[in-house]
Amino acid sequence: MFFDTHVNLHSEQFAADLPEVLARARTAGVTRMVTICDRLDRYPAVKAIAETNNDIHCTVGVHPHYAKDYWSLQAETLVGEASHPKVCGIGETGLDQHYGYSDIVLQERSFIEHIVAARETQLPLVVHTREADDLTGDILEREYARGAFPILMHCYTSGERLAKRAMDLGAWFSVSGILSFRSASGVRAVTAQLPLDRIVVETDCPYLAPIPHRGRRNEPSFLPDVCRAFAAHRGLTLEEAAGLTTANALKLFGRIQ
Repeated sequence: MFFDTHVNLHSEQFAADLPEVLARARTAGVTRMVTICDRLDRYPAVKAIAETNNDIHCTVGVHPHYAKDYWSLQAETLVGEASHPKVCGIGETGLDQHYGYSDIVLQERSFIEHIVAARETQLPLVVHTREADDLTGDILEREYARGAFPILMHCYTSGERLAKRAMDLGAWFSVSGILSFRSASGVRAVTAQLPLDRIVVETDCPYLAPIPHRGRRNEPSFLPDVCRAFAAHRGLTLEEAAGLTTANALKLFGRIQ
């Protein structure tokens, strides 16, 4: 069985055929999924997917791209929404200096509000970081010193230094289809150093379809291919990798049974 820790099932790419997408995932052996909130105005749709499917939970949060649209976000809003039993994480949040859709000051403010919510709820903070390794590490270390909170470094593609800093805070790391890309030697080098009991797998669909599906819309039914790439990378059988990453995900996302 497989546990997909990061999917975007509310996206417009799945609007027409979500039942078929979920049916293919279940046929492929995916037994649990977490669908990710990236904007608060999409949270009702995210929550509805989780409420109507026993094997799906969700997060609540604002992606750093949209920090400018929610510049007044307060942690108490996230904490309030996180009281719903189907909410298992806070985010996706973090920093992204690649596209620059939102000013970095607004991204940092939003990130900290999410951290406060994660600290209060003790739900995992789902962290997106791109071209912001040092600032991400600085904020996580500073805020963790004020009170611990669980951390998931989602779709980790950053460097060894940030990985080490996050590991020192007890962070977990998710592996995506990027691990299977021929061009991703740097990602594989860092992933090789991550402790096996801190790794989970994800599709991040509808993006980053793994080989042999590259170029297609990604979906949860491709998760076994992500897990297969991870298994080969770390010298495990597919069954061992699936069991390991599912157990890790259940430990990280404590609300999911």
